[in-house]
Amino acid sequence: MTPEPVKSLKGRDLLSLTEFTSAEIKCLLDLAAELKQRQKRGESQASTLIGKTLGMIFQKASTRTRVSFEVATYQLGGYALYLNANDLQLGRGETIADTARVLSRYLDGLVIRTYAQEDVEELALYANIPVINGLSDLYHPCQVLADLQTIREHKGDLEGLKLAYVGDGNNVCHSLLIAAAKLDLLFFVATPEEYPPAEKVIALAGQIARQTGSQIEILNSPVEAVANADVIITDVWTSMGQEASSKQR
Repeated sequence: MTPEPVKSLKGRDLLSLTEFTSAEIKCLLDLAAELKQRQKRGESQASTLIGKTLGMIFQKASTRTRVSFEVATYQLGGYALYLNANDLQLGRGETIADTARVLSRYLDGLVIRTYAQEDVEELALYANIPVINGLSDLYHPCQVLADLQTIREHKGDLEGLKLAYVGDGNNVCHSLLIAAAKLDLLFFVATPEEYPPAEKVIALAGQIARQTGSQIEILNSPVEAVANADVIITDVWTSMGQEASSKQR
């Protein structure tokens, strides 16, 4: 019998981790671990997405995100179609809603890597196929799912761990905040005063944490944040689009 969390994931968008329960997040991590082990054993998984095409709208450059999605799609038997900003009519008069409707006729799923989270959500609103957030300025859910999978591989379990994040309050930090709150983790964040996490994300994570019992602390001292941490996470100091402030950062 298929577990309920697995059933509930079919056909869903992945715009941020806020829409997923802790059981569903754990289910995603379990499934990812299982698929990885099958691949390592040389077991063919080419029937999983056979006949399916994943469209990949990348308005921001990428190495790891693009390669991981393309390779995963091919390994599962599907086809990945890369679309950069110059390949689409976006920005030349065609709206996101129109693009979503048109691409839904040809594709079976969409990944979008872009600037505004609102664009990700609008694409999902008008598409009738699943949409995955490959990165926005606000959230980077796939990166954090990969981080959590890596932590489980090295630590065995997430339960009881203290995680610490050091860096600016960017999209990775935001997705970690939501994940930590959902999964009942001890999570300490240290950011410079000038670059804190977004207030709305802090408020949302705090609201979720009060329901789950997670402990989340937002600090400015990296030394205090990493004290007795089981895992320390960081990210680039200067994200794409922030090159003008790279020296200050």
